[in-house]
Amino acid sequence: MSELVKEAFQQLYPEKELRYSVSLKYSRKFKPYNANVKRYGNNLMFSFSRDWKKISKEIQVGLIQELLVKILKGNNKKTMSMELYNLFMKNVHLAVPKTKTDEVLGESFNRVNDAYFSGMLDKPNLQWGTNSTSKLGCYEYGSDTITISLIFKNEKPELLDYVMYHEMLHKKFKFSSSNGRTIHHSAEFRKMESKFENRDLAEKEITRLARRHRFGLKAILKF
Repeated sequence: MSELVKEAFQQLYPEKELRYSVSLKYSRKFKPYNANVKRYGNNLMFSFSRDWKKISKEIQVGLIQELLVKILKGNNKKTMSMELYNLFMKNVHLAVPKTKTDEVLGESFNRVNDAYFSGMLDKPNLQWGTNSTSKLGCYEYGSDTITISLIFKNEKPELLDYVMYHEMLHKKFKFSSSNGRTIHHSAEFRKMESKFENRDLAEKEITRLARRHRFGLKAILKF
């Protein structure tokens, strides 16, 4: 699979010679369509989730090129393969099976969908995460899954709805790439996020909630 990396490099940097030893491995440890690259001295090590094995070579080349731009920097060029990769990631949710659901999360999604998206956002997989106070929610493009921290399970619906709203905005706007950076919170994202009713109050209450859970956990650990 190192040949795939070499091809991606040559397309991206046609005037340069590849001076790195490269490798590409597919791993079961990654979530759907996740990937990374690590540099150790003169070695570039690419790791992809196994889902990528069934995806076309052109799209995989685009993924490699996006990772190359991030780790090597200094290239603003966009290739057709990179465009194909970004298009794939923005639409992969359409083919992902929706098998995970939860009554409380489903009700929150429906409230937010009706209030801010005219009911037009298709429902993703919904699941509870851990009792995290640092990662309150996340949206995974590859699995089309919104995960919410368990600290919201028995709290005010409007607090859960605000975190749900933030993750639904990620689903709506996806991402963009610029100068080797992946932008998840665009100006348009921030503008729409500010429209949440009583947003400032919700953020203050969520901060207090997270602090309360952190102190509670410390007390348990010291017992």
